[in-house]
Amino acid sequence: MTPRIAIEPGRCSGQPCVRGLRITEWDVLGWLAAGMTEQQILDDYPELEPDDFRAVYDFASRMGRRVVL
Repeated sequence: MTPRIAIEPGRCSGQPCVRGLRITEWDVLGWLAAGMTEQQILDDYPELEPDDFRAVYDFASRMGRRVVL
């Protein structure tokens, strides 16, 4: 994991969360895919920080490279 994205048993069903918040990486990606801007998300979720987006993108790119056999 990264310092900003962590998977903790018992938190959000073990999904990757941003800085221990109950906001998953998938939540952030879903909001972006739905057309929200980073600023709109920050306005709606002030506990997030601009650097969290970079961590979400990095985590998603790493997970996308995993090969399942």
